[in-house]
Formats: sequence, structure tokens, C-alpha cells
Amino acid sequence: MNKTVAEVMTPNPITVTPQTPLKEAISILVENKISGLPVINETGNLLGIISETDLMWQETGVEPPPYIMILDSIIYLQNLNRYEKEIHKALGQTVGEVMNDKIITIEPTESVKKAAQLLHDKPVRRLPVVNDDGKIIGIITQGDILRAMAMD
Repeated sequence: MNKTVAEVMTPNPITVTPQTPLKEAISILVENKISGLPVINETGNLLGIISETDLMWQETGVEPPPYIMILDSIIYLQNLNRYEKEIHKALGQTVGEVMNDKIITIEPTESVKKAAQLLHDKPVRRLPVVNDDGKIIGIITQGDILRAMAMD
């Protein structure tokens, strides 16, 4: 299969902004039977992704980090910055507070083989497809790749 990402991707994906309330994002995911949404700014540039995994923090809450007490001092055994991020995700009310901003993207001219390799190697379920200006033009998932394989 020598197809490009542009030939296989889902064009014009549904998007949200950082200001979108979480309840609205959850409704969009459920109504459209999708597991993640690209987060864009007012000019259409990709800022992050919000996924079912990010939203699970709302229900599961946060476990306090393990610590020990020595002479009335608390010594945390884990990174407190990570704990603060977890609290922020658990208490967040907007997409921007909960989204993942460390995203892996792909260009439309790349091969489907490269997209498949990225999806396999990285812990992601979707790859936003961005143009040279950083604007999202599509999204490619494992399902898109499997459909393309079935049509060959």
C-alpha cells in the first residue's frame, strides 16, 4: 500500500477550543462515537488533543503521592509537579485544563506506512494531520488505516 496520509485520513475532524466546557466535549465524543478531539485556537492551529483517557481523571480522582514523615517534615516520594498536573486534570472544567498538549502530528504527504508505524510505536490512538501552517486538516486512526488496507 503506497497511499499517502491525505488519501486515507478523515478530513475536517470535529474540533474544540481550550475554552470548551468539559461537559460539551464529552457530549461531542459520545454523540459522534469518537474517542478524541483535536483542540485548536481561534486561527485553527492545533494546540492539543482531548481524549477519553484525559476525561477519566474526572471520575477517578487523584491519589495523593506517597510520602514519609521525618521529624515533622513531609518528604514526598514522587514528583510534586506531576501530582499538581493530576489535580488540575481531576478538577478541570474546560478542555484547556485537561487536554494533552504533547501531541504527535503527521503531514498529509507522509506515507500511510509511516502513520501506521507512529501509531504502533507511540502510545497514541490518533494522529492529527497538519499542514505547513500548523492547521489541522484531518485525523488518521488505526481504523482509517485498516479500512485502506481492506480496500487494496
